[in-house]
Amino acid sequence: MNDEKLFTQFPPVPTELWEEAIRVDLKGQDYDKKLVWKTIEGFNVRPYYREENLKDIVLNKSNKQDNSWDIRQDIFEKDILLANAIAQQGIKRGVNSLGLDATNIKSEKDLELLLKDIDITKVKINFTGANCFWEITNLFISFVKSHNIDKDKVYGSLNFDPFVKALYSGGFCCEIPEIGKRAAELIKLVKENIPNFDVITINGQIFNNAGSSIVQELAYSLSAANEYIYCATSNGALAHSVGYRMVISFATGSNYFMEIAKIRAARILFKRIMEQYNPKCETAFDVFIATQSSFYNKTIYDPYVNMLRTTTETMSSAIAGADSISVYPFDCAFKESDDFSRRIASNQQILLKEETYLDKVVDPSSGSYYIENLTNSICEAAWNIFKEIEEKGGFLSAIKEGFIQDEIEKTSSKRSNDAAMRKTSILGTNQYPNLNEKMSEKISSVCEGVENKKDNIRTLSTKRLSQDFETLRLNVEKADKKPKVFLLTYGNLAMRKARSGFATNFFGIAGYDIIDNIGFSSIEEGANKALESKSDIIVLCSSDDEYKELVQGVMPLLKDKVKHIVVAGYPESEVENFKQQGITDFIHVRTNALESLKNYNKLLGL
Repeated sequence: MNDEKLFTQFPPVPTELWEEAIRVDLKGQDYDKKLVWKTIEGFNVRPYYREENLKDIVLNKSNKQDNSWDIRQDIFEKDILLANAIAQQGIKRGVNSLGLDATNIKSEKDLELLLKDIDITKVKINFTGANCFWEITNLFISFVKSHNIDKDKVYGSLNFDPFVKALYSGGFCCEIPEIGKRAAELIKLVKENIPNFDVITINGQIFNNAGSSIVQELAYSLSAANEYIYCATSNGALAHSVGYRMVISFATGSNYFMEIAKIRAARILFKRIMEQYNPKCETAFDVFIATQSSFYNKTIYDPYVNMLRTTTETMSSAIAGADSISVYPFDCAFKESDDFSRRIASNQQILLKEETYLDKVVDPSSGSYYIENLTNSICEAAWNIFKEIEEKGGFLSAIKEGFIQDEIEKTSSKRSNDAAMRKTSILGTNQYPNLNEKMSEKISSVCEGVENKKDNIRTLSTKRLSQDFETLRLNVEKADKKPKVFLLTYGNLAMRKARSGFATNFFGIAGYDIIDNIGFSSIEEGANKALESKSDIIVLCSSDDEYKELVQGVMPLLKDKVKHIVVAGYPESEVENFKQQGITDFIHVRTNALESLKNYNKLLGL
């Protein structure tokens, strides 16, 4: 049987029939509520997409010849000799791009020590911090010339971004008109001496780490890019020279497909912006996209889960066609990374590149009904925000009046509340904690902003999503006496196991000691064992139908002897009755776990 005859036996199924079958399976349930994903980014995602959903979408075509990317290692160490040693270790493991803090570089001798034994024609040098980028650039140019290095083989970037960094530091490095002038001068200096160096880096990761949505991170980054293009061209720089020497840096989080779509959308929208400046060369559209691991979703507890997070984040970046990827070590949230964690971080990229061949196919998600639609939706949503900022006078005006800060704080508050309610799961932290884990003695540093704050611009908070839960549990770890929770399980086997599992997960979040039980044959036996345990909290675990019997039987035995007697669940018709009998609390899926556990810590004197 040839292919043509075979496939004629399977005629295409129209969307109407698929939709009809879905509605039958839903049995009257609301289609939109059950199947349509309402994203925090402000648009809805259908449960499936078909070829017909691409008819109104202009597909983006990549100009890249392959999907290779720089394996970058950002080194935050300010000590020059130690930073060099870490860099050399990374290069031996396959790193070909370095992020180096040049804050302590005062002379050519210092730079010599920082770059000792590093072949800068094979390894890109990215200066992530400096007291003055003009000075460090001149020192670097002198280094290139004094070592007779071919300037055309030197690649890297400057992290010149006073506009976005004002949201971190609270002020600008100089007067605003001077910033555009400095940007234009740096572009000219680099063009003449190290022409393949990028000058302006848009630190979009700042928005991500403050809790923004993916759409906000993209829109605000593009708005900042537009501000720089305008300022630099107003000071004599050519539009294509600015675009060619610009980096947009994003933080990549765990929202796998959305992150792919974000990076793809960034190229589309950057080209749309740059076209307005009528550049004379196609290099104007060659924006360099760098990604780094998000700090926002990293955790102190169950830290090896961070490896899983950074793996999917790296895959998102690679599939989307990022030019550079920096994977942060899994322990970055609570300590200075060591050789082991740095090695794991670089190896994640090497494995994805050399063993899964993600560098071989250009834009592998192109044509995917789902990702193309996500890309289009992100483009539309981000462009609307971009236009809104332009109507307010641009990026600088928006941060001066606090508009961008307000919008990010709204999103961050929503994300924090979803985590507190456990609508958003943080594995190992607000869901499925490791009850035996102790982290308080392992913490030596926490990834938070440390710069001196000025007061010209309202800054963004960089608190991680898990941080409030971690503070809660760390307080318990450091207490002289750890609270004890006794699970009084009774009745229906399936329900008591489900409720005890829920209660274990709930109080385990705070690191309380949990005493579980297989079930008691009588209420009296359960009550006596509960009293013998001398627990601070007794949790009743049973079915809704049996709670009335359990509460009536157990309360006369426990009341006035135990302060906190809790029902796992919410039997609505009996709630008031149970409260009158002495039940102090109900824990269930609609409970704000963070606020509830904070209250327990307070009640228990922690």
